Amino acid sequence: MTLRMPLQGLAIAALGAFALNAQAADYEWTFQTSETAGEPQFEIKKEWAENVEKMSNGRIAIEILPVNAVVQANQTLQAVSSGILQGHLTDPSYFSGQDPAFGMIGNLVGAWSDPYQFLDYMKYHGGEQIYNELVEPYGVHLIGAAATGLESFPTSRPIEKVEDLKGLKVRAPEGMVYNIFEKAGATPVNLPGSEVYTSLEKGVIDAADYTVFATNYAQGLYEFANYPNYPGFHSLPMVAVSLNKQIWDGLPDDLKSILEVSVDQMAYEMVAKLKTLDLEAVSEARKDPNIHLVDMSNEERAKFRHIAQEEWKDWAGRNDVTQEFYDSVVGYLQDNNLM
Repeated sequence: MTLRMPLQGLAIAALGAFALNAQAADYEWTFQTSETAGEPQFEIKKEWAENVEKMSNGRIAIEILPVNAVVQANQTLQAVSSGILQGHLTDPSYFSGQDPAFGMIGNLVGAWSDPYQFLDYMKYHGGEQIYNELVEPYGVHLIGAAATGLESFPTSRPIEKVEDLKGLKVRAPEGMVYNIFEKAGATPVNLPGSEVYTSLEKGVIDAADYTVFATNYAQGLYEFANYPNYPGFHSLPMVAVSLNKQIWDGLPDDLKSILEVSVDQMAYEMVAKLKTLDLEAVSEARKDPNIHLVDMSNEERAKFRHIAQEEWKDWAGRNDVTQEFYDSVVGYLQDNNLM
């Protein structure tokens, strides 16, 4: 005998299933990034949020907002701490004014020639633990570290030697990056990333410490700064993926694990995807007779790195966290023959 469910019963069952799928997530969070909407990094971070929702079976829903959507880039630490935002994905260097350790850990200028070295150090050799020692007293927990990759250096004149930096008006965020360019002879200007294009266009700055080659190319920076240094010789900023600590502490262990695994996955995907985009953009740029790529020699890179290392030593003595980070990262670099 075949059992048949009345049509009314089928409708009720279908509505029940729809309601189950449409029910609100257990956790709904808003994260702000340090990129404008549409940038490759921004899209990768949106994909991360979508992946978290899938991995958690809909228990976590994250809205990703662009820079300045709720607060300015250098205010997201306080916003996450207070609960205005639940998390952020950003360069800790923006918070150097709060503690110099943010600038040092966020972008140890001249340290890394490969983003995978940085990810290895942060994940497996103590970097993430040190960062959490720094940030948790602010009420924020680092889920994990990511990185964009080596940044390009778009300039309006060729920079082939360190001495060519003298007098160069370069956009740089506050903190270690700013100080090292100053020691190298440049004239740093502290501007938000959202003002780089117009500042280059108007001649307010001659160059910019600002993200990877592909993003610079897509935004048209090389129309005004057509002597980009590639590969970059200076900067590899951290992307701190962080959550309000009270929220983190209250999460079940399975969701904590999902978040940590998802950030690790995003970190490696970000490096790989941006590298692919860089190579495509470099290929296109080489076809443009008005764009002249500059590759600084190993000797000149070493000179810049020496200036940076002297600044590391200066920053190391500023507090306990900067000293701990300095000792830890220099030990890692020495052990791996990277100094």
